[in-house]
Amino acid sequence: MQAFTTLTGIIAPLDRADVDTDQIIPKQYLKTIQRTGLKEGLFADWRQRPDGTSNPDFFSNQPRYQNASILLTRDNFGCGSSREHAPWALLDYGIRSILAPSFADIFFNNCFQNGILPVVLTGQEIQTLFERVSNQDTYQVTVDLVQQVVLLPEGERYTFAVDPFRKDCMIKGLDGIGLTLQHEQAISSYESRRSHEAPWLFQDQRK
Repeated sequence: MQAFTTLTGIIAPLDRADVDTDQIIPKQYLKTIQRTGLKEGLFADWRQRPDGTSNPDFFSNQPRYQNASILLTRDNFGCGSSREHAPWALLDYGIRSILAPSFADIFFNNCFQNGILPVVLTGQEIQTLFERVSNQDTYQVTVDLVQQVVLLPEGERYTFAVDPFRKDCMIKGLDGIGLTLQHEQAISSYESRRSHEAPWLFQDQRK
């Protein structure tokens, strides 16, 4: 997993509440367990009109948001099913942080496991950001995980809370597998000892 310390990037606005994972990545794009290529399905039903043409009002079809790495949205983002393809698709598009007043719990946890930092800000702070994004061609902020602040170009500092364990894992770039591999030597030593103490447990591995 890619580490996250400080990110300065363009904000892309998604002014919708209760965005569910079925809209983040529709079911027809769930045929793979690969984490790449999923950006093609990201918000597919909103990016396109019913006739298949691009929706010019959607952020991903607007040139000024093409290099956005921060998503700005409303309450309860990521609700619905628990599909991990949702953060995979966002990450494949280039989103490394999401700013919202609240998140669905499972999606919130999945973000941390995939190197995306979900930041909870107040409703007023989110509203201020939406207003400023709409009034500029490109609006950049800095998300500083170490200091736990979002720095606005006008000088404001929006603080946010984050679990210390999750923060440490993000800074070090450790997902669940990475955490386990930190104890690889101890695990190997235990397996070696157990293979002599109870060899019948390891017969299939020796074939």
